[in-house]
Amino acid sequence: MVRAFVTLGRLVRALVAAAMLLGFAAGVPWLLIASAGWPLDWIGWVKLGVPPGVSDLVVTITSPWSDQMIVALLASIGWVLWVQFVRDTVIEVIEASATAAAARHGRLRPPVAGRGPIRWVAAMLVGAILGGLLFDVGRTASIGGGSAAADAAAHRPAIAVAPAQAVSVSMTVPRTHSAIVVAAATARPLSAHRDNDIPAWARDAPGGVHHVVEHDNLWDIAEHKLGDAHRWREIYKLNRGHEQVNGHALRDPDEIHVGWVLALPTHGDSPARQKPATPSGASTEPDSATEEKPSTDAPPRTASPLPVIPAPNGTVSPAPVDSSPAATFPRPPGAISSAQPAASSSMTAGSEATSATAPNDNGHDRDEAGIALPTQGWVSLGLAALLAAVASLVRLQRRRRARLTFPVPARLEPQPAPLPESLTPIEAAADRRLRSDPGQQQPSVPAVAAPIGVDANAREVSLFDLPGSGLALHGDGAEAATRALLAAVLASGAIQSFEARPIVVTTTEVLTRLLPDGAPLLGLDPDGTSYDGERLIVLSDTAAAVTHAEEEMILRRRLLDTFDADSITALNARTDHAETQPAYVLLIEASPRHVPRLLAVGAHRTALHLHPVVFGEVEGLIAFEVTADGTIDEQPLGLRRLSTLAATGLAAVLAALADTTPRPAPGHDIDTPAQANKQVTTASGPSPNEASEPAPAQTAEVTAPVRLHVLGPVRITTDTGPVTTGMRSGSYTVLASLAAYSAGRSLEQLAADLHPDTDPATAAKRIRTDINTARRVLRNATGRTGEMFVVYDPGIGRYQIDARLFTVDLWQMLTALDHANKASDDAVALVMLREAADLYNGDFAEGQDRAWVTDYAGSYRHQILVAYARIAEIIEVDFPEQAIAALQRAVDLDPINEELYQRIMRIQGRVQHPDAVRQTLRRLEERLADLDAEPSEATRRVADRQLRPITSGGHR
Repeated sequence: MVRAFVTLGRLVRALVAAAMLLGFAAGVPWLLIASAGWPLDWIGWVKLGVPPGVSDLVVTITSPWSDQMIVALLASIGWVLWVQFVRDTVIEVIEASATAAAARHGRLRPPVAGRGPIRWVAAMLVGAILGGLLFDVGRTASIGGGSAAADAAAHRPAIAVAPAQAVSVSMTVPRTHSAIVVAAATARPLSAHRDNDIPAWARDAPGGVHHVVEHDNLWDIAEHKLGDAHRWREIYKLNRGHEQVNGHALRDPDEIHVGWVLALPTHGDSPARQKPATPSGASTEPDSATEEKPSTDAPPRTASPLPVIPAPNGTVSPAPVDSSPAATFPRPPGAISSAQPAASSSMTAGSEATSATAPNDNGHDRDEAGIALPTQGWVSLGLAALLAAVASLVRLQRRRRARLTFPVPARLEPQPAPLPESLTPIEAAADRRLRSDPGQQQPSVPAVAAPIGVDANAREVSLFDLPGSGLALHGDGAEAATRALLAAVLASGAIQSFEARPIVVTTTEVLTRLLPDGAPLLGLDPDGTSYDGERLIVLSDTAAAVTHAEEEMILRRRLLDTFDADSITALNARTDHAETQPAYVLLIEASPRHVPRLLAVGAHRTALHLHPVVFGEVEGLIAFEVTADGTIDEQPLGLRRLSTLAATGLAAVLAALADTTPRPAPGHDIDTPAQANKQVTTASGPSPNEASEPAPAQTAEVTAPVRLHVLGPVRITTDTGPVTTGMRSGSYTVLASLAAYSAGRSLEQLAADLHPDTDPATAAKRIRTDINTARRVLRNATGRTGEMFVVYDPGIGRYQIDARLFTVDLWQMLTALDHANKASDDAVALVMLREAADLYNGDFAEGQDRAWVTDYAGSYRHQILVAYARIAEIIEVDFPEQAIAALQRAVDLDPINEELYQRIMRIQGRVQHPDAVRQTLRRLEERLADLDAEPSEATRRVADRQLRPITSGGHR
């Protein structure tokens, strides 16, 4: 029914445009002839066949003019304009036809420039007729040609559709002056913007993806994401016809739905500004002609719509998004930018409101004091570094618990990142801090505990250093700021730099507000997977929480009286008391009934280290009115901006903290492999059965002109020896990245990985310069002057290593592991496993400290650990000492993996070396002490089994 109305409206517009065109083409001449007749009487040319002489012209012009002569003059001007209009109409018809033909062949024509007023009128009428009568053909033509009618469709309002059932999804359509919310009839409700909501066809899109939110339209999306509003046509062509989560598909540029995922083309200049492709036989990369110098052109793009290659099942490649400043284009009066605050989002029943702050596309807002997140939220650099340190601890804990089960998961994919993609800019900020201190090997942490925001001088502000009786947050950003505050307090307790681990006491009602729908609200950690009950105590209601705070207040006051101390800080500095008293944060909602008791607790805030934080305004507490982006207008106490987090971001942080919390761990026993599959998936990514990006098959016997070593420090060798001069440091990093992505990487993806804190346009220039430098150096080193070495595929918009010219040690290692997995007997498998072990010369891209490199290195390290474990399994019966030596080499690669120590102790126990068992266990204890952890119960049981028969005099 809706489509029928839309079609009818389009037909009406086409008929009106046709009537106007007919009126201009036929009605204007008829009107001129009827009103003025022959139009040249005013110059003395009375008849067509009798032209006037020069004297007649002079006499006519210098004589007094009659009314008829003036009418004839106006008629002559009208004829000239009419001829111009007919000419422009014919040109627009030809232009539209050529654009439609190009679109049918998958090409884009540059938009028409330099139209005058008359031609704009002709373009609008022709575009309306084509759009109404030819439908898709006409629409494609107008999209390619850039007519005014097509541009209008990019932000044209649609009509409302009644929902078919109670579960509905709101969607927003492009508009000229305002947007109309449309309810889509669907049986599948949309969920929040999570990584797994990205459809397969949109994963790894050349320019990333965009989740449609309220007030979006194609014009605004193109302007803010691609820097050119007129590039909405490319977005339309790239996504047209692909089914979205609500069952609909983009078939009309004037209708998009909230919750849709739109694949974006490569960023940079539009096709009209691209350099022409090189002739056949040369590189198809647009900027290859200038590869011997730093390129300043737009990133290479193909003119045809770029296909989207799905990522492996269960993974989403990090799709970077451009953050180049949006160009200014004329927009209709009253149009609302997609970056402006949205009133609400009704994606699903009970889902949280869409953030009113739209950060820049690369994940940060160039603010030196903090970093904006791609979905929702802003965090100060101090909190970002703190959370990055937590992520590093999660990686270490995963290494400690990882299972070493055969077959080897031989794949190129990295292990899952500790934080979701929506929080990846946080680790980019930590990378930036790390690079500022070359001697530092771990992410830096802020100088203050619980950093909740920044002051007017961009300095970190701690919750514990604020004066007054407590903190009251209200306003549009209160919940988001409280989420960041909770994350900051708990994350401070996970870092050893801070002496005490702060405690947070809250209620189920508050936690329900802060976490996504369906998230667990348990604080007592009954199953070892949810929140730590010692540091996050979740009580039933506000009354219970206030009572808990009062009891804590009385306990601490008694301690101070007992030890004759003035404050908890002074007490903690002493050594003659039982234990350190941590900071205590009470997080509740404002309740008039409990205000007096709350203020009584807050009165002892400084002395007792008690910190009340409430939702809402409470008289007696310092009130902060927080806007949606975390800024504070009145700036009490000098605070300028508070960190903010989305609900999904807080849930991810709490899950990471649960992994880092020291607690007695049951662990896993190598003699009970039933749960191995589940644990290896958790620790090291997808299981081997899942689809993954295959590495190019390269055996160790394969030879090529260039040998790329990425296991260990990145090195390049040729037949003449190592390549040591001429290569830029960035060139090595680019080649390492392409080695880990056999399917290739777009320019934007490389820039986001290698230069996340650099302006995208500048980063793209650096990447092109690095690639061109590598090509030049490799040509000189190999003598192959006609080869590209790093090829550009315009069909997918990606750079790839030319597998004909490179051997890569990573690919050879994975090929050997794959052959070992498929070997028919242990002897063949042993040969291939040893070959893989010989190829592993260190962590992937050793010396590079970026988070994405760390995750790839963790995946390949785990694969080689499994190989060593399998080698030991095969030879331990006949050659136990060699098996122990193989496992010791694995321990040198990863000294905190508990299963390696279990395997060593089991072999040592079998050959009756009890002292060696004890020494191995002691060595593990020393390594784990650096993580504030200790061997798991399962590891101790393995040690006990090896020692018990010997100490009791029994036999195995």
